Amino acid sequence: MATGRIVDFEEAVGIVLEEARRCVPRASETVPLLSSVGSVLAQAVEADRDQPPFDRSTRDGFAVRAEALASGAWLKVLGQVRAGEVWAAEAVGPASAVEIMTGAPLPRGADAVVMIEHIEREDGAIRLLAGRKLRAGENVVLRGSEALAGEQVLASGTRIGAAEIALAAACGCAQVAVFRRPGVAIVATGDELVEVAETPQPEQIRNSNSYALAALVSLAGGEPERLAIARDIRDEIRERVDSGRRADLLVFSGGVSMGEYDLVEDVLAGFGAEFFFTGVRMQPGRPVVFGRLPERDGAPAIYFFGLPGNPISTQVTFHCFVEPMLRTMAGESGVGLRWTHATLAGDEPAKPGLTRLLPARIDAGGVTLVGWQGSGDLAANARANCYAELPPGQEYRVGAALRVLLR
Repeated sequence: MATGRIVDFEEAVGIVLEEARRCVPRASETVPLLSSVGSVLAQAVEADRDQPPFDRSTRDGFAVRAEALASGAWLKVLGQVRAGEVWAAEAVGPASAVEIMTGAPLPRGADAVVMIEHIEREDGAIRLLAGRKLRAGENVVLRGSEALAGEQVLASGTRIGAAEIALAAACGCAQVAVFRRPGVAIVATGDELVEVAETPQPEQIRNSNSYALAALVSLAGGEPERLAIARDIRDEIRERVDSGRRADLLVFSGGVSMGEYDLVEDVLAGFGAEFFFTGVRMQPGRPVVFGRLPERDGAPAIYFFGLPGNPISTQVTFHCFVEPMLRTMAGESGVGLRWTHATLAGDEPAKPGLTRLLPARIDAGGVTLVGWQGSGDLAANARANCYAELPPGQEYRVGAALRVLLR
């Protein structure tokens, strides 16, 4: 059996992040832009031209010289320019204006755009409404103010989401270089498990954990591989370890507590595993294991996590420990836990010795703990959208400031 090392929550997070910094991303590949969603840039994206490429109107209105309109004078409207057009007629002067649509290039001579709602119009001329003001540069984005041609707009190590897709597309990137996603082998253990499509006996449960972990791995930038369920038999667990060594990361759920049939640690120790910790003072998720298997029979060293089998414990410990490791392995820069702060909407008693991360909902009114029946309550976890952190030994009252782990 592995030598036990139980650590506090913050120490466990620190250990994982320190080991994560040793990880080197996989080789890069060039993929179509939309295929890159969720991956991490391996090569920076640069603006191929000034952004915007012209002085751009941000409102429907009239392009004018601000000083002329502010004087209260009537300005003659010369015509109209729409997005996708260029005003090629005479320049805007001190007695003229051009009607302009959002996104259109500012005509020569104009230095501001007045909103339609702020003018009165009569006989083909406009005048500023009483009480309204206009200054030069208002409702205009100047050429190159967002980015200059050749300027880096997305750094290597950036995870690609919708905002990054839009920016890369605006820079003409039909393809981007990304790090290959790390492969993650997922093993659910337990004699009580059956696959999702099977009809369980009264004493059995469906294997929801490996599905949850596969989804979490995908969202964190990895490529999940669900291996067959491992019964609480050493040889089966050993076979799964052998199979899982082909991946970049190995994740178990279940089999890591102190029961007679919790065999995962023992089997891993038989492979020469180094254990960084074998438990964390937290709830849920105390029996979580993190370590590394050495090189063996030509297979490289590989990190592993043994997560508790209770479903909420599995997901909480994934977010706290596996996710930052996986995001770093995927090539993302500056990875850490995704915390925010909120005030508590109800009282909560103290729990000595354990950092609690409880299912909760965060909204404009603060963070509210979700009523739950313990770490097997999948329905409660589905009602939550975050986990509220309650450090040990304190009672919490309404209005208390908490850290909240986003998911």
